[in-house]
Amino acid sequence: MKKSIKKTSNITLKKANKAKNDEFYTQLVDIEKELKHYKKQFEGKVVYCNCDDPFESNFFKYFATNFNALGLKRLIATSYKPSPIANTQLGLFGNDKTLAKVKGRPKATANKFIINEVHDIDGDGAFDIRDIAEQLKANKNNEWSPMDNDGDFRSEESVELLKQADIVVTNPPFSLFRNYIAQLTEYNKKFLIIGNTNAITYKEIFKLIKDDNLRTGYTNFNVGMFFEVPKEWERYHHINDDGKKIARVSTSCWFTNLEVEKHKEDIVLYKKYKEDDYPNYENYEAINISKVQEIPMNYKKKMGVPITFVDKHNPDQFEIIALGIVGSIDFNKNKKMEVLKEGKPTGKFTVNAKGTLYRKYNPEKDEYPAFRDIETDNLYSSIYARIIIKNKKPQK
Repeated sequence: MKKSIKKTSNITLKKANKAKNDEFYTQLVDIEKELKHYKKQFEGKVVYCNCDDPFESNFFKYFATNFNALGLKRLIATSYKPSPIANTQLGLFGNDKTLAKVKGRPKATANKFIINEVHDIDGDGAFDIRDIAEQLKANKNNEWSPMDNDGDFRSEESVELLKQADIVVTNPPFSLFRNYIAQLTEYNKKFLIIGNTNAITYKEIFKLIKDDNLRTGYTNFNVGMFFEVPKEWERYHHINDDGKKIARVSTSCWFTNLEVEKHKEDIVLYKKYKEDDYPNYENYEAINISKVQEIPMNYKKKMGVPITFVDKHNPDQFEIIALGIVGSIDFNKNKKMEVLKEGKPTGKFTVNAKGTLYRKYNPEKDEYPAFRDIETDNLYSSIYARIIIKNKKPQK
């Protein structure tokens, strides 16, 4: 396998959204690994992939080739904008005469595929994308047509297709994640989508998690995913066997409101609470937990845990109370402090540690203090985003 000279451990899709070429494609292996867990929930359903170029999307390929195995009622796929390779693939699907004249030949517009049935049409004993091509050329019970707009999920045409869907499955633009989730919620749709892990800290997304209307999927929260990127893209991890550039996005995971069995399992707790092991926050009445596995089994009060907790959360075991940032909780102290950089004064000041949780600086555990109380000279450490929880069934 050819390796890139320019390697990077992480990139963000947000940067890609600002670039001229922003087509990031989820690898088929990641789709297969996650979606295999939901087979029964897809049975008899209309699946809509509304940010997926049917010519290139592995989501479309997965659902089209597994249409019968999953027992789908219908598959709808629309591209977010005109396909960059559509013209190179049109020969596979035939010419103008194979489609109704009113539909024309999809070239400059976004495309819409609606699949109602699939079968092995070429007689080779297997079903693949060429079988779909043959069925679309015959135009029997399936549809391929250009869209009236650029395929934006917020367009009137896309919304009408959304209304027909039971489950939406795709990799939406990360920069539009709030808008995307808001639309799915508005139309009360089931979904399984890829998003940035930091979206957990968005107040709209966090509320859904808190109310048990959103959860992570089966793929481990901390693994991240690899995506195919445009050939012009400079920041990539490696080149695969097909000659395509692959970039790793470590802050990416699956979000869904479908049932996920792992969220019905209790987190196994083995530590008991000892005051010296769990420091209190200075500005909020709760103890700090550094790692999920360190949650004490017998503690009944509020605890602040890392956002990775969401990936293991069982609503029957824990109550999610709030997000440990300003606007989500009321801090009980409003100290004016100087911001420190690597423990050194910066001449910049803040109230309440920039609206986050903080605790006393511990030189044995913390590399540098983050803040200095200008009245007492006490030093404090800032805490990365925490979720405030309570154990519903603490052990003795």
